[in-house]
Amino acid sequence: MTRSIDYGQLMQSAMRGLIQNLLIDIAENGLPGEHHFFITFDTEHPDVEIADWLSDRYPDEMTVVMQHWFDNLVVTDEGFSVTLNFGDAPEPLYIPYDAISTFVDPSVEFGLRFEAQEDDEIEDIDVTEIPEAPMEEMVEPADEPAKEAEVVSLDAFRKS
Repeated sequence: MTRSIDYGQLMQSAMRGLIQNLLIDIAENGLPGEHHFFITFDTEHPDVEIADWLSDRYPDEMTVVMQHWFDNLVVTDEGFSVTLNFGDAPEPLYIPYDAISTFVDPSVEFGLRFEAQEDDEIEDIDVTEIPEAPMEEMVEPADEPAKEAEVVSLDAFRKS
């Protein structure tokens, strides 16, 4: 059995770590400026905890907004809990990071999308399948010949 690196899984883990670090900072210092988050998550995830009326209303996925009012933000290694206001009714939620499908901060046009991957559908690239070739063959030649470096004297720019 050959060993392979699952870059897709590593990238998803890093992006979820980014969300965790961001939420830790928000829990400690609050939301700065105009920042706010749209977080879409899978309501059917086994570790999601939301009120029954919310899971009835959003049986597959739900998008929540963290902006002007949120309370009790607690961040762990697996997910976060927060109390949000739904029509003047505060509701506690627990959202594991691996239930998140999108995370967007529209104030700075930043967004992350997580692709759902079934274990049967994941195909790792085996590093032994990459053909060995000298680096010169792998780099496409430039259209223009390389120019020699030009030395510029800074004396011309000095003030007398």
